[in-house]
Amino acid sequence: MSVLLVIILVLITASANAKEIKYTGSTPAGPEVRLFLGIPLSDSVDFVRWMVTIDDNKYALDCNYGLSKPNTAGFINNGKMIKLSGLVSNKNNIYQFGNKNSYLNVAIININILQLLDDNKNMLVGNGGWSYTLNNTAVVATTNSINVNPSYMPFKDSLLLEGRTPCAIPGLLQEGTVCYKLKWLIVMYNNGKSNTGSYIVFSNLWSRQQKKSGIWSFIKNNGNYSFYQLTDANKRLPFFLVKMDDNIFMFADKDGSLLVGDEDFSYTLNRIAKY
Repeated sequence: MSVLLVIILVLITASANAKEIKYTGSTPAGPEVRLFLGIPLSDSVDFVRWMVTIDDNKYALDCNYGLSKPNTAGFINNGKMIKLSGLVSNKNNIYQFGNKNSYLNVAIININILQLLDDNKNMLVGNGGWSYTLNNTAVVATTNSINVNPSYMPFKDSLLLEGRTPCAIPGLLQEGTVCYKLKWLIVMYNNGKSNTGSYIVFSNLWSRQQKKSGIWSFIKNNGNYSFYQLTDANKRLPFFLVKMDDNIFMFADKDGSLLVGDEDFSYTLNRIAKY
């Protein structure tokens, strides 16, 4: 066997065994994020846009951050850039990224979705603009496996969720509809029952006077896990939410596969305390 052929085979094998995965997303700039990235707490920052490359036990990170430019997806004056690289470990489906003496914990929800954690490994809660979720840039299709254990969460009166998502929620928009982002405020009521109730949805899809309402129910997903199904009064317009923890819910399709966002928005809703 020639030396050239050996080199070619080695390169092909190395390429086939490559584990590089890229994740992207835009998140708030909470204290945990600032500490890890080295952004002073005194800096005015609306959000951080991430591009993370994970290759075995190493990572490379490019972040753009700053104040959001009105009516765009970008930053005023293009924001500021941060580049980091280092080691990453994976223990119990939690990545830990190291940067000198700082660390950032990130939950592996599944191969497509990561969720940033606080120092106690609780999921960070975003706001009405951005969530602490990162999305695989090369989505692995039709996977409904997740590394958390969603369960029904009783609530005494109401549950309030907010966020902004991309538009590709199955069955929600008619084909050809022009849409850049969806704004959400969902109020779920238990109506004194354990696993069903009513809801109201406010969104930029409809005016405030055209808010949607209907019934939510908690259903099983082929024994894998359970999720919330929301339907309107005519049992149409169903969409599905999977509870990650008490404060984080993610949109899924009818089979329970989590929807994967992009560099601007994730399909994540964040719980708020009051309405």
